Amino acid sequence: MADLLPLTCVIVDDNEMSRLALEHFVALTPGLELAATLPDGLTALQFLQTHPPIDLLLLDIEMPHLTGLELIRILSQPLPAIVLVTSHHSFAAEAFELPVADYLVKPVDYARFLRAVKQVRALRPAPAPPLPAPENSNVFAKVNGRLVRINFDEVYYIEALSTYSVLVTATHKHIVHLTLKSLEERLPFSHFVRVHRSYIVNTRLIDAIDDHQLTLGPYTVPVGKLHKAELMRRLAPL
Repeated sequence: MADLLPLTCVIVDDNEMSRLALEHFVALTPGLELAATLPDGLTALQFLQTHPPIDLLLLDIEMPHLTGLELIRILSQPLPAIVLVTSHHSFAAEAFELPVADYLVKPVDYARFLRAVKQVRALRPAPAPPLPAPENSNVFAKVNGRLVRINFDEVYYIEALSTYSVLVTATHKHIVHLTLKSLEERLPFSHFVRVHRSYIVNTRLIDAIDDHQLTLGPYTVPVGKLHKAELMRRLAPL
């Protein structure tokens, strides 16, 4: 499990005890990173429309104002993997008319939760093939509809921006039409490492590491707790 790519997830449930139980399950499960815990469908809709894409949505059905099924129908494509969590079997037929990975009935036990996570991973598409390894650090990337030569030795970090990614140098911010996940899977450089659900950094340009952030030249970047161990392994400090 330790070698699995992290899945960022969001919990949406109007019942506080249910939210706490799912938070506990997420914390117990290697490879899951909790992005947010939200109390209703309307709050979830706003969050999902304004934050980087997530991998897994743990979603209650019966909620005031906007049900889980209604939320699924109005979310923009591409959807995250969705696992419905509900108190009633009666929604199953309607739920599986929608793009749902699994359907859990409360109270959910941890073994059943793990099977749902396994099902989500099984449904994930195979990673895109990496970009061909260049002879130097220059790679052409499509920026604003045209191919631009980018020297990756000068890229401090890459930040998620919805369905785009931002490559940040000392003088430029290049916006490329690839998600951070797609870019991570295709980058041909081993010194670029995911350190947070929203950031990849150039380890050659790291100046300092604190508990929860990195300093890279004039920039600071947060470090997610699920990514720090891999970062430290890659840096191999003395």
